[in-house]
Amino acid sequence: MTRSPAAAFQSDVGLEVHVQLKTASKIWCGCPNRYGSPANSDVCPVCLGYPGSLPVMNRHAVELTVKTGLMLGCEINRYSKWDRKNYFYPDMPKNYQISQYDLPLCIGGAVEIDIGGQRKRVGLTRIHLEEDVGKNTHYEGRSSVDFNRAGTPLMEIVTEPDMGSADEALAFLLALKEILAYGAVSDCNLEEGNLRCDVNCSVRPAGDTALGVKTEIKNMNTFKGVHRALDHELKRQIAERTQGGAIVQETRRWDDEMGVTSAMRTKEQAHDYRYFSEPDLLPVVLSKESIDEISSTLPELPKARRMRFEAEYGIPAYDAGVLVADRALADYYEAAAAASGNYKAVSNWVMGEMLRALAETGTEITGCRVEPEALAALVRLVDEKAINSTGAKEVFQEMFERGGEPQGIVEARGLAQVSDTGAIEALVEQAIGEHPDSAQDVRNGKEKALQHLMGQVMRLSRGKANPQLVLELLRERLSPGA
Repeated sequence: MTRSPAAAFQSDVGLEVHVQLKTASKIWCGCPNRYGSPANSDVCPVCLGYPGSLPVMNRHAVELTVKTGLMLGCEINRYSKWDRKNYFYPDMPKNYQISQYDLPLCIGGAVEIDIGGQRKRVGLTRIHLEEDVGKNTHYEGRSSVDFNRAGTPLMEIVTEPDMGSADEALAFLLALKEILAYGAVSDCNLEEGNLRCDVNCSVRPAGDTALGVKTEIKNMNTFKGVHRALDHELKRQIAERTQGGAIVQETRRWDDEMGVTSAMRTKEQAHDYRYFSEPDLLPVVLSKESIDEISSTLPELPKARRMRFEAEYGIPAYDAGVLVADRALADYYEAAAAASGNYKAVSNWVMGEMLRALAETGTEITGCRVEPEALAALVRLVDEKAINSTGAKEVFQEMFERGGEPQGIVEARGLAQVSDTGAIEALVEQAIGEHPDSAQDVRNGKEKALQHLMGQVMRLSRGKANPQLVLELLRERLSPGA
């Protein structure tokens, strides 16, 4: 058997994930930290880099970074400092970025990912805090810069090169986003640029211990783009190595339309940025008490919540995974499940009708008109056989569109389920009389014909008949010897 070129190489992938923090103001000034304002309206002398302006640290940005470090199992540095990262680019008004170099806020930590049913630990190198830059927009013949984003608190999470494929990188990003959202440290909105990343990757002959020469793909702002770019770049490097070529350490650009990476510039080293300590800001000194206070605000993390859902509510792992993927959805489920007591039925409703309606209308669960208690009441009506599943879906749609309580909607629409044996027997006889051939097919053992007759009874009852009772009466009426 011929060994494929890809099998002869091992891939190593590391990510630098940039996360805009959810603060009210920017990191060094009082300008609002918000998205969508008119260009260059949320700016001041500090974030525009005017000579003589001095930064003042945003305490909340530090707290959110420490909170992230605690959620990810990092060691929190009690003493850290700020540094100037010097480079010239139009989106950097000061011509240097205030960042952290040798003493970041958080060291180590890890994120667990699930790949093919197997758990894998992706180690973290560090988490540091810095300021975001402005936004360049390029047009035909000209470019513009919007400095509204300049000075937004930006947390950088740097991983070890522990991932070996585009699939693993995607799994890491999804798991990280889930944790960050649970901690409410960022909106994690990719469309608004809350989450971006640089991708570092290399390949080496299988079995070699030394990492290969890496390339960096800059400013990826979609998870799908990261996966496509990384998949292409790893294949490009393997093809280059297979043909006897050498990989150059460089920064590359991803062209999503063409589906290829291309060289931008030679990769910078740390000394190229001429780091030195920021003279206008004091070091960050954290007391044990302040770290403990932040630790007390940590949420139940997604992995622990999935396990608890399975154990406490007895729902399958798949259900728990879907429900826990969004914190607000998980909160909604818990409230409805507690009010109902029928945990699996509530899970079915949330994962089925609720997610369908939310997707079709572009609504968030936090803006849904169906209160958790109302969904629980609807589940109880079905459990008590006061309404059948068809009617229940009609009631749900009414609640989703206009709100309200299920009992009132059932009464107003006349959707109460008919469970009177005498009334249903009359409908069964009518259906058999109108469809004698189907009735005979049932007597001959054809199950499809039974379903056809059941449908006819439900039609005659306008969907109100108790389906289970209809089925029982049909079987009884058409059984051999009846």
